[in-house]
Parts: sequence; structure tokens; C-alpha cells
Amino acid sequence: MFRKLLNSELGRADIDQYKQLEKLPITVVLDNVRSRHNIGSAFRTSDAFRVNEIILCGISSTPPSAEIHKSALGAEFSVDWRYFENTQDALMELKSKGYKIISIEQTENSVSLDSFLSAEKQLDSNSKYAIIFGNEVHGISQSAVDMSDMAIEIPQYGTKHSLNVSVTIGIVLYTISWKLLKAMDSSNQH
Repeated sequence: MFRKLLNSELGRADIDQYKQLEKLPITVVLDNVRSRHNIGSAFRTSDAFRVNEIILCGISSTPPSAEIHKSALGAEFSVDWRYFENTQDALMELKSKGYKIISIEQTENSVSLDSFLSAEKQLDSNSKYAIIFGNEVHGISQSAVDMSDMAIEIPQYGTKHSLNVSVTIGIVLYTISWKLLKAMDSSNQH
């Protein structure tokens, strides 16, 4: 028998406690994401996986926004965020701070997420990662892809060429945070 847990039984941090928690060395970069609902979903998913921050770029809306709040459910208050008019400026700053840039995009020489997941060494627990997610129609701009250290794509088996960006963010953050936590556990055991 399974009984659904009440929210009060989940032991989640409140916003003040969350702000004090150690974050994963992951920054989510939204490159011209147009839907406020997708942006809100990015906040909510980033909160769940305790990413360092979100960088909103170009036409991406910023909080406060009723539409962002509707899908973020308050995560726009727990997850730090910044805005850059130009994605390339954000990526240049991140690169100057030692971030490895990963585009989630279908490109020549991209690595499939399942190959990335099964690869023994892909993430260094001492590195910082900026993961770029793109526009719902056009994906990540070529100039942002050009600045990337790696491109990862999610294998798909149907007729569509892509997944909704909010779904993609969930799949990728789960996978990368899982691999990163595994790498961190492994380095702590040595």
C-alpha cells in the first residue's frame, strides 16, 4: 500500500534555508526562450536540482511575472538569476570564470545523452558547467553553439525533431546532476 506524503512530510527547505544550501556547480543559460511558462518551469526544475543560478538572455522574460510564477511556484525567489541582453556576453563571462559550456542541441559531433550518461569520465567534480537551452522554435543560436565546449542531444524515436524546452531541461538537469553527484561522491572517497 502506498500513501501519498503530505507536503509537510517531505522535509523541504524554505527559501531562506534553500539560499544557504550548497549548490551544484551548474548554471542554466536560457538563450532567447520565449514562453514565460517554460521559463517558470526552468526555475522550478533548477530549484529541484539545486543549480547555482539561471541566466536569462535576449527575449527571455524575467521575474516578476505572473506567467513565470504560475509554473515556477515560487522558485523564481529561491533560484538566483541574472539577465543578459546578449547570450554571447553571458557565455564570455562564464568562460572567463572557468565554466565549461554545454549546448543542448542537435549539432555535428554532438554526443547523445545516453552515450554521455554511460561514459566513464565526462564530468569533473571540480569544474563548473553552464548548460545552454534554446528557443522553442530555433534552438540555440549558432553563435552560442560556437562558444560551447560540448554539445549534447537527447535521442528521440518519433516523428518530431525536438522536445519542449521545459521537458529537455528536466531530462538534462536530472542526468547531469546525477552524473555530477556520482563524480563528487567518487572524489570524496579517494
